[in-house]
Amino acid sequence: MEIYLSNTLSKQKELFKPISEEEIKIYSCGPTVYKDATIGNMRTNIFQDVLRRMLEYNGYKIKQVMNITDVGHLVSDGDEGEDKMIKSAREQHKSPLEIAKHYTELYFQDLEDLNIQMPEIICKATDHIQDMLEYVKELMEKGYAYETSTAIYFDISKLDKYPILSNHNLEEQKAGARVEIDKEKRSPYDFALWIKAPQNHLMKWDSPWGPSYPGWHIECSAMGQKYLGEQFDIHTGGIDLIPTHHENEIAQSKGKCGKIPANYWIHGEYLLINGGKMSKSLGNVYLLKDIKEKGYDPLVYKLFCYSCHYKNKLNFTWEGIEATSKSLERLRNSYQTHLNGEEILDEGDKQQLLELENNFHKAINDDMNMPLALSFVWEVAKFAKKSKDVAKILAKFDTVLGIKIDKEEKSQEIPQEILNLVEERQKARNEKDWEKSDILRDKIQKLGYEVKDTKEGAEIIKI
Repeated sequence: MEIYLSNTLSKQKELFKPISEEEIKIYSCGPTVYKDATIGNMRTNIFQDVLRRMLEYNGYKIKQVMNITDVGHLVSDGDEGEDKMIKSAREQHKSPLEIAKHYTELYFQDLEDLNIQMPEIICKATDHIQDMLEYVKELMEKGYAYETSTAIYFDISKLDKYPILSNHNLEEQKAGARVEIDKEKRSPYDFALWIKAPQNHLMKWDSPWGPSYPGWHIECSAMGQKYLGEQFDIHTGGIDLIPTHHENEIAQSKGKCGKIPANYWIHGEYLLINGGKMSKSLGNVYLLKDIKEKGYDPLVYKLFCYSCHYKNKLNFTWEGIEATSKSLERLRNSYQTHLNGEEILDEGDKQQLLELENNFHKAINDDMNMPLALSFVWEVAKFAKKSKDVAKILAKFDTVLGIKIDKEEKSQEIPQEILNLVEERQKARNEKDWEKSDILRDKIQKLGYEVKDTKEGAEIIKI
């Protein structure tokens, strides 16, 4: 079945054509480990997880590389300020190594809590200094970089076009949009490949240009090429990386080998909080641990993210999380009901389920349309006949959803007598026997339970 992906490079949704049918190569920009990852950061990880799960659902083998930025990411995209790791280390009275280790561990705990598949290769910037040095040397030799008294800069005037992802017209931008700190720069838009370190700088390495440290963008170019080659299939990241980090990765690659490193550039949109931006000043910066501390399964947040396409802004509210928590519970309960079901499916049932399977497959292949895919998941979950064959389909869907649909919920402790009555009532409703449905509802209520009819199915509540 054909796969379509929205490509930032071409500005359109395209038919996915892999470089090799044997293996799909993906580079995903990982965290800068100087602070906690927010639920906004995790939304990017969730869409990247769906991408690789969708490709695996289609039978592809994946080789995914993700970097850990533990040096080189300055506090400004305009090559000004200090390294984020150094700033965090100073503020927390720890070494950069301690800071990196602490936040890397927290990051991977979040990924585990969200049931996100691990990339095949995870690489730290500080473990690849020599690879980055060699990359910068080659750019210098080919005339794409030059030295000033403070840094080695990439010369964007050497490119046929810059930028090519954001398509900003540099001439029309206000002079001062990116502050030109280094007066020796040939253009205010030239960016740092390598930065000469002050004497008291905590993170620096020997180089042909003296004690220094890498710029942020060079690490992804060097590690992407090392593990995936000069060209690979897909590069992913958040939408905020388009105008600087990913533009500069492309520039570096074109300078070194004349090629754009990835054929498809896929970016996830921002997460909003109550309709606005996430901000420390507003006190609405949420972490995954905040969701857990309120008693929610962290996979509720993963399911919540599926309510909106990854290319659209998603509005986070606690009311939305509460509603999604109930939905996850209903899905898991439906799976258990089908798993314990003994009804036999006839040819018509099988054909209907096959159609729903195909519709789910088409939805995930259509640029990971998870809201549409979920609608077919619910149709299967609410299937009238309770059968292990239906449970198998839900388990198959969960290889993409990754929400542990087979996890038993506490609500399964509802007495079997009640579950049987609810099922009988649902059959009556399907047959439009409203009188019988009302009698069964009253009987359930007398036994201490209430049934609420929702678009996802019946919700059972102990009174």
